[in-house]
Amino acid sequence: MNFRDTSPPTYFRLTQNVYTPDGAHGWVFQGPFDKQGARLDDPWRYTDGKHLDVTDIDGSPTFRIAQPAGSPLDFNISGLGIPVIPERVVRIFERLGTKDVQFLPARVTSLAEPWFILNVTRVVRCIDDARCSEVMYWKPEDGQPKKVGTYRAVYDMRIDPTKTEGARIFRTWGWLVAIVVSQDIKEALEQEHISGAKFIEV
Repeated sequence: MNFRDTSPPTYFRLTQNVYTPDGAHGWVFQGPFDKQGARLDDPWRYTDGKHLDVTDIDGSPTFRIAQPAGSPLDFNISGLGIPVIPERVVRIFERLGTKDVQFLPARVTSLAEPWFILNVTRVVRCIDDARCSEVMYWKPEDGQPKKVGTYRAVYDMRIDPTKTEGARIFRTWGWLVAIVVSQDIKEALEQEHISGAKFIEV
C-alpha cells in the first residue's frame, strides 16, 4: 500500500552569510548606483516583490565592493537588501525552472564578468504570527501612514506553509525584507556549493 505524504512543505529564509567556509570575511556590496556614480533614487523597486519593466531601467545598476580585500561570494545582499548574484547562480535557478524571479543585468565595479540583481517577483501573505517569537505592526500613531497594518518587526519568523500556494521563492507580505525559498532550491544551491547563501528554516 502506498501512502501519500501529506505533510506541508518545508521552507527556508534565504539570507547572506558574510563568511566563506574557511572563515574569511566575504564581500560587502554597496549600492546600487547609476552610470554617473550617484545613488539611485528608487532602489526599493528591487525589493518590492514586483516584476519590473527593464525598459524603465536606465543602464545597468552598479554595485561597489566595500571591502575589496574580502573573499568573493556567489550570493550577496547589498546594504539596501538587494540580492546580487553571478551568472552561475542564475543558471541554477533556470535549470530548476524557477518561476517568480527576474534576473536584471547589473555591474560590479572592478569585475568584468556579468552580474545580476535577483528580483523576486512574488509576495505571499503567510507569516504565522502565533509561531513567531514576536511581531510588531505599524500603527497610525507611528507617523507612517503607508505602512500601517504591515510589520514593523518580526522576530524568529515562521510561516504557515499551507498558505504559500505552492510558491518556491517569494517575499513575505508585510515584511518584504524576507526572501523565502523551498527545500529543493535550498538543496540545489547547497549542492553547487554556492558561497554566501544562508538558510534558516521558517
